Amino acid sequence: MSKTYKNSGVDISAGDEFIDTLKLKVKSTFSKSVLSDIGLFGAFYDAKFENYKHPVLVSSVDGVGTKLKVAFMMDKHDTIGQDLVNHCVNDIAVSGAQPLFFLDYFASGKLSQRIAEDVLGGMIKACKENGCALIGGETAEMPGIYHDQEYDIAGMIVGVVEKSKIIDGKKIKPDDVLIAIPSNGLHTNGYSLARSVLFERFEVDDFVDELGMRLGETLLQIHISYLHAIDIIKAMSGVHGIAHITGGGIEGNTKRLLPVGLQLEIDWFGWERPKIFGLINKLGDITEDEMRKTFNLGVGLVIISSRKGYEKILDVLNDVGEKPFVIGKVIV
Repeated sequence: MSKTYKNSGVDISAGDEFIDTLKLKVKSTFSKSVLSDIGLFGAFYDAKFENYKHPVLVSSVDGVGTKLKVAFMMDKHDTIGQDLVNHCVNDIAVSGAQPLFFLDYFASGKLSQRIAEDVLGGMIKACKENGCALIGGETAEMPGIYHDQEYDIAGMIVGVVEKSKIIDGKKIKPDDVLIAIPSNGLHTNGYSLARSVLFERFEVDDFVDELGMRLGETLLQIHISYLHAIDIIKAMSGVHGIAHITGGGIEGNTKRLLPVGLQLEIDWFGWERPKIFGLINKLGDITEDEMRKTFNLGVGLVIISSRKGYEKILDVLNDVGEKPFVIGKVIV
């Protein structure tokens, strides 16, 4: 039999069928600024920003790391795409940007339409929730690189912010207050360490009394989008900086905003951490320093506020159903 691309492991027609199946759902995320349909070589977005005097584009790219391994073990793929979009949205929202459009990369050993539709369905859901158009992407079959039923995903996002309203930490000064907004667990960071500890003791489907649910359900909690909370407080005069807490933990991410010469003073035991962190800490005999560097420890977002303005920020966030709490301050 002569060699073909299909019997080498890549089925172009299956990929085309997958794209055709999702076209209408993807188009449901489009805004009036999207000028192209799915399938062209490039995606077109109208960059006429009538409500901006000096628009600045803000971009970010990310993945979801080895959280994918838990999705494979659970054979549950409808939330992992939401993780990806929300993570990327948060990364640009902390600078004050509004998300405009998102592009994805989905690569597998052998394309499973069921799995791919679940993953992309999650991206579509999150894009709609964040007011972000999913305007393009790439689907690749790569036999020999990925095992069948396994895949990798990445996303790229572009947003816009008024230049005069960029939040970049330059206003941060000593005695500013650190306001935290909770995470619901690991989000999308620290899974390599978490898996190495937890799966020595548990199976993914085990009900864990300390967690009140199956282990896999806890580990697949969706990475929260903080766009709504950020939109509400970003124009307030007391907001000097906002940090999305991802790999590197609370201190590692928040320090990225600090002007030279300033440090953080954090009350590390001033809030109740989600139970998953206590379980990882106990079973793995992990040092507190390692926990702080690896995990968000229950803090998904840190808002750095002036001492004068922090109480008003707390009030506004509480009024919209957030549960903010103070975790420390900026020091010299």
